[in-house]
Amino acid sequence: MLIAQISDLHVMPPGKLAFGRFDTSANLARCVAHIMQLAPLPDVVLASGDLVDGGTAGEYQRLRGLLAPLGMPVYLIPGNHDERAALCAEFHDHAYLPCPGQAVRYVVDKHDVRLVALDTTVTGESGGDLDAEQLDWLEATLETEPHKPTLVFMHHPPFKTGMRYLDAMALSDAGARRLGDIIERHHQVERIVCGHVHRGIQARWRGTTVSICPSTAFQATLNFLESGFVVSANEPPAYQVHYWNGAELITHTVTVNA
Repeated sequence: MLIAQISDLHVMPPGKLAFGRFDTSANLARCVAHIMQLAPLPDVVLASGDLVDGGTAGEYQRLRGLLAPLGMPVYLIPGNHDERAALCAEFHDHAYLPCPGQAVRYVVDKHDVRLVALDTTVTGESGGDLDAEQLDWLEATLETEPHKPTLVFMHHPPFKTGMRYLDAMALSDAGARRLGDIIERHHQVERIVCGHVHRGIQARWRGTTVSICPSTAFQATLNFLESGFVVSANEPPAYQVHYWNGAELITHTVTVNA
């Protein structure tokens, strides 16, 4: 099974550039075209949050058009830049999405790898969290299929990367702690995949591997100091492909040059 992951798309209205220089929609279009040239094609695409930049209906309409060339199922979750109601309203035909305003959590059981989506967004906040209701749902969901390889995807990473400015906007310590307790009890979780950081990062965490996907829009400069978000001028759009070979899940990072 091949799982493509795109993250931190930051689709904006026509004519608007991120940081005055990044055409995030054009960069996403290049990544989508690249995915559609893979052989074989991925079975699914996961879009792990910050789908648009301002959470407006117009941006989600534009996002729909940019994702339209993808011929395989696309599974969406929100990030801190997203607005749940607008997302669910535009993608109302995606049956897995909840009613507008509810947490976007769901499970997809139809593939060789089970896909479990979590919603870490907190309205009005850059950082993320997982409340007790959602974590209880996760534990109950994992208990129903204890032997099926499982990938959990969410926006905010559950560990500190060392990039201090971004770590201040990661998943809350309490949410990460309880999530880790659950993951340690369920060995079928082959991978947790995230976004948010705008860099490709991997870590062994609480009995599984966590992979952070780089951005299709722009990357963050590798910076371990306290300074704010610094955008990288020379790193291209990128995405990841997770390959399930029947025994292991292998992650490839794919850069998409102009």
